Amino acid sequence: MRHLAAYLLLQIGGNTSPSAADIKKVLGAVGIEADDERLEKLISELEGKDVNELIAEGSSKLASVPSGGAVAASGGAAAPAGGAAAAEEKEEEKKEEEKEESDDDMGFGLFD
Repeated sequence: MRHLAAYLLLQIGGNTSPSAADIKKVLGAVGIEADDERLEKLISELEGKDVNELIAEGSSKLASVPSGGAVAASGGAAAPAGGAAAAEEKEEEKKEEEKEESDDDMGFGLFD
């Protein structure tokens, strides 16, 4: 990911075709050592391709991936049944808290 980030930074900066040495220089400036194998793979895969088109393609692919919206919709139908149970739990918690309050100090204070 860091290699790709450096590649994109160089592209934004005006270098339309960053080399491995350019990417190493950017990473070295922030104290990161470049992995030569990954760097060469990245450059070979991006060679001759427009990064803006690749990003647009990736965005369209991500748009078709389900993002969990169905789970939230199905959870809404169960809410009325769960609402009564939640109210009962709150009542029980209040009763328990009242009992605990009377036993809290047990005749002495924490900082006495």
